This record gives sequence, structure tokens and C-alpha cells, in this order.
Amino acid sequence: MYNKRMGNYKELSKKIENLIENDKLNGLEPKFYCANEKAIRRKANEHDDANVWRTAFIRDVDKILHCPYYNRYADKTQVFSLYKNDDITRRALHVQLVSRTARTIGKALNLNLDLIEAISLGHDIGHTPFGHTGEKFLDELYCEHTNRHFNHNIHSVRVLDKIFPLNLSLQTLDGIASHNGELELEEYRPTALSNFDEFDKNIESTYVDPKNVLKMVPSTLEGAVMRISDIIAYLGKDRHDAEKSRVLDSLAFEDNGIGIINAEIVNNLIVNIIENSYNKPYIKMDKECFDALNIAKRDNYAVIYFDKTHNESNAIIKTMMEELYDKLFADLKNGNTSSPIYKHHIEYIDKPYYKRDLPYMETEKNQIVVDYIASMTDDYFIELYKYLFPKSKLELKYKGYFE
Repeated sequence: MYNKRMGNYKELSKKIENLIENDKLNGLEPKFYCANEKAIRRKANEHDDANVWRTAFIRDVDKILHCPYYNRYADKTQVFSLYKNDDITRRALHVQLVSRTARTIGKALNLNLDLIEAISLGHDIGHTPFGHTGEKFLDELYCEHTNRHFNHNIHSVRVLDKIFPLNLSLQTLDGIASHNGELELEEYRPTALSNFDEFDKNIESTYVDPKNVLKMVPSTLEGAVMRISDIIAYLGKDRHDAEKSRVLDSLAFEDNGIGIINAEIVNNLIVNIIENSYNKPYIKMDKECFDALNIAKRDNYAVIYFDKTHNESNAIIKTMMEELYDKLFADLKNGNTSSPIYKHHIEYIDKPYYKRDLPYMETEKNQIVVDYIASMTDDYFIELYKYLFPKSKLELKYKGYFE
């Protein structure tokens, strides 16, 4: 059992620790951050101009926090669906953990903490109900109907840039689009991105070929820090959640150098990144740490993410989503304005204070259905299905507090 072993907590080398302290004292901190004045927006707007107390990226943070979909993080699956357990991580906590981890690294490296926070808090806002399972099923449906693909990274950009045209900075949207927390790299070197035309081409390419998502690399160190922090934030936390949900009896993992429990993993990965990235134009882990990260992630997949106990509920989710998709599309096609897709979705977001290039109703119908389903929380998805298919025998059962 993990609570019977000595903790594995690494520390910065004295060399790097002293270097960071001396650089701060002498005003010699690294200058690889994205400066506030470099923020690029789609549209010039006095309301979005930075001032002495509210920088460009602070404005992005505020816009994301006040986006109508931000609240929905609270009832979206992170990994474990259908559990009535207040101690299991939901997506609302995950984005905060990512933000905290990334800002800790960013503070040591003298990066722009406001940009890091904006990317972190917005990166999963386009995620579906039921986590990556829901994402996979929605992608299959969208592709079947349109030959286009759904990816939560890209849809997060759509939420914040199209569904709600918030005029976020290019740097924030780019960090969100390229965060891919499923693909770890030993070294992250930012790639140049100078304008929205280039960004929009990159985004469009991912709808046509989902492999293009894997090619996306952040254009800022802030985006790179958030990307690795996404993995750091879930790697150990998912192990604890697995134990709380009784998928695992105990955290019987091997320590390959970065620890076993969440606190060890977070500490040790942060320390290694700072040690190998300070005053450098890239974010890096050493090979030993990177290899240990890969092994730990592989262990999580084997023991947690591929757990077969979810297969039955996943099959039900897939069938429900297929039926919902067809019904909602038919309601749009037939102009059934009493349908929830009008009342709860189109009317909800189609407000006059969002200045759109085109009315939202002119969006392609499959895209509207995808937008609606992706926006749903787990509970809403279940309730909507019951409302639209009251005679269906399909049912998703929650594991109760006292089971």
C-alpha cells in the first residue's frame, strides 16, 4: 500500500535554485515570456484594450470565466462517469488543477501567468459529456454525417471564438487548440504563429483530418507549459479517483522515478521541468523523467482507462447519443421550434450582445447538433434523452453514495 512507504519528493538542485534567486534579485529573469502587448485579437475593440490594471490576457481570463458554458464544467465527466461521489474529480476541478500546476512552473520560469491561466481555464470548455468516451462517439456521428471530425481541443476554440465570439487573443486560442493532453513530448519548442489566417487554416485542417491535431504545437512557452501541465494534473489524480470509485482496491503501482501518488507525481514532474527549462526557449524534461512519465501513463491506461466494467454503460451512451443526434437533426430540418434544440440551445446562445458575422441559425445543421450535444453536462444529457424518448428502455444508472 502506498501509505506504508516513504514519500518520493525531489527538490531543485542548489545550482538552479540559487540561479533563480540571484536572477530575481538582480533583475535578470528570463525573457522568453509572451508580453501582454503582443496579444493579437480578431477585431480591434476599445472595450478589449488593455490598461494598467487589466492586461490583455487578464481580459481573456475574465471572458472565459464568464462564458455561459464555463458553469457546465461542474457536471462533466473527467474520467469516471455515473458516480454519485463528491470526491471524484469533475472537469471543473481538473482545469483549476491544470492552471495551478502551470502557473507554478510559469512563475519559476518568469512566464506570463495571465496567459497561462486563460489557456488552462479554457482548454476543456468544448468537452463533451462522459469525457473521452462521449468525445469518441460524437466524432463518429459527426464524421458519419459530414465526413468531418470532432475533437474537444478544437471545439473548445469553437465555443470561445464562434459559438460565443468573445474576441479572445490568438495566443490564448492557439494554446487551447494545441493543448493535446494525450500526447506527451520530452521537449516542447514553440512554433511561430503570426496571424489568425494561419491559425484558421490549421483549425480547419483538423476537421478534415484528425491526425492534424497531433501536429499542432503551441506558439508560446505559456501554451507549452499548460500542455504538459494537463498531463501532470490528471496522471496521479486519476489514480486517486480510481481508488475512490473502487475501480482499484489500492494504488498498487510501481515507482519508476516520479512517485506513485498524486502529490509525488505533481511535485517531481514540476521540479524536473523547472530544472531542465529555466532560462531556455523551450520546455523540457530529462530522459529519465520522460521515460518514467510514459510508463506511469501506460500503467494508468492498463489499469484504469481500459477498465472493462464501463463497457455496458458505454454501449448505452453510444446508442442514446445516436438517437439524440437523429432526433435533434430532424427537429432542425423540420423547423420544430418547440424542440429543446431551439429552446435550450439556439435561443440560449443567439443573443444580440454577441456580435456575429452570421446569425447562428445559418450554421450547418449537423454542426448545430454537434454544438448542442457537446455543450451538455452528463445529467442534462440523461434528462434530455428521457424527455425525448420517454418510452425507451435504455437507462444509465448511477452508482449511489451508499453502494
